[in-house]
Amino acid sequence: MQQESIGVVGLGLLGRGIAACFLFHGFRVVVLTKDGAPGYAAARQYIAKAAAEYLAHAGVDAEAAKDWPERFVEAAGWEAFAGCGFIVESVTEELATKQEVFDALESVVDPAVPIASNTSALPISLLQQSRRHPGRFLGMHWAEPAHATRFLELIRGAATADAALERAAELARRLDKDPCLVQRDVPGFIVNRLGYAMYREAVHMLETGVADVETIDRAFRNACGLWASLCGPFRWIDITGGPGLYARAMRGVLPTLNNSPELPPTLENPPESFYRYAPGEVERWHEQLHEQAWSLFRKRP
Repeated sequence: MQQESIGVVGLGLLGRGIAACFLFHGFRVVVLTKDGAPGYAAARQYIAKAAAEYLAHAGVDAEAAKDWPERFVEAAGWEAFAGCGFIVESVTEELATKQEVFDALESVVDPAVPIASNTSALPISLLQQSRRHPGRFLGMHWAEPAHATRFLELIRGAATADAALERAAELARRLDKDPCLVQRDVPGFIVNRLGYAMYREAVHMLETGVADVETIDRAFRNACGLWASLCGPFRWIDITGGPGLYARAMRGVLPTLNNSPELPPTLENPPESFYRYAPGEVERWHEQLHEQAWSLFRKRP
């Protein structure tokens, strides 16, 4: 069982899953949250549930699922990260907040230790600015549930060193992830750029009366849900007619798609949610998401 130390700053929903992922692969995980005791308690509760999932679905070493509380280290201050060999920052998506975290980490962590930001949209090159050692900074974009999915994007900023990316990729494989290297630092990286384009068009169809929320969701699930966990868009094009067929079909559709750089009115003043949920229903959807993630985990090649 490895006892290498990994640092995780931020214990929101993704941060808890990130910590769980490292814990159940044998790492000692040093964590820090601005929420103090309540944040640590919530994280421990989440990780305990994740332990049961790992035992049921992932064939994880039973000892790793049992002794994780001994390797879950609640930091009293930034000095606790001094012995970590890799750091993952997973705080709120605000540049100023992330820069404050980096300032603190750089004051205590060895210059050779990579620091990865779990940002979903902020450019890594921007985060590297004003850093003492910008080469060690990279993007590490996780997805919920972070401990169960194979997804992980590794993003190279303008100054990211090869050694930092290689270290991140090596760690990712040890976590049973399938790391995707984003060589060019663009806002949103790969998955969110594809996703945001789809979300924008879904809202546009809603606003223009093409269909209601439930119908758009149902159509998407029954079509894209069929193939998206099997293959990506390029493979899908190949096996369903080829690029030439899609070029002919897209020529007439593309001019009608929404390409506004502004937020759609629905999201400019967003509703609390698109559906109404009975008590406990959102939690059941989260449970189904975890079940779906594990079903795909078991089917991985």
